[in-house]
Amino acid sequence: MATTSKTTATKTSAAKTSAAKTTSSAKPAATPAKKSSSSTAKLSGLTGKMKDSEFHEFFVDEIKDIYWAEKHLVKALPKMKKAATSPELAAAFDKHTAETQVHIERLEQVFALLEEKPAAKKCDAMAGLLEEADGIIEDTDAGTMIRDAGLILGAQKVEHYEIATYGTLKTFAACMGHSEVEALLQLTLDEEKATDLALTEVAEAAINDAAVAE
Repeated sequence: MATTSKTTATKTSAAKTSAAKTTSSAKPAATPAKKSSSSTAKLSGLTGKMKDSEFHEFFVDEIKDIYWAEKHLVKALPKMKKAATSPELAAAFDKHTAETQVHIERLEQVFALLEEKPAAKKCDAMAGLLEEADGIIEDTDAGTMIRDAGLILGAQKVEHYEIATYGTLKTFAACMGHSEVEALLQLTLDEEKATDLALTEVAEAAINDAAVAE
């Protein structure tokens, strides 16, 4: 009788041990620890240069595009100034020529911050806009307000293209954590907007009404 009791106790103990092992093996895997906010920021591209990122490469490519645009615009503006009749319009073109040279220098700073050599890639949009400005000069008579009104139209098309480009590139720079690049692009964006406003003021002050009267 005692032997039977001892055997039963041994079996019961073995069963408990087996059950414990089964329960232990059935435990779910530990939930991975959440990534720190800094780690998440790095992975999402909010910090660092992202030199291996396709988006970063696209961004650099677009900087090359606007670099080409500015380098060709700075050559076109003196021609537009020469074609203008209004002294106010000529002065506006002269001022923006100097600003455009600064914009080129800023873009060269952007290249340096991105550890890239300054390089220009043909900007089809700017090439088309400058060709259109040449067409306006050819299709209008010298010394007329109609030509001046047309020159303002052509110049503002250029400004609106640059405003759209710099505004978007500034946003891209912010998304990638390029804070210094963002600040440089913002300076140029502000100046492009100011030029567009100045051209509107020149047009509305006298040129548009005079063009209508011719």
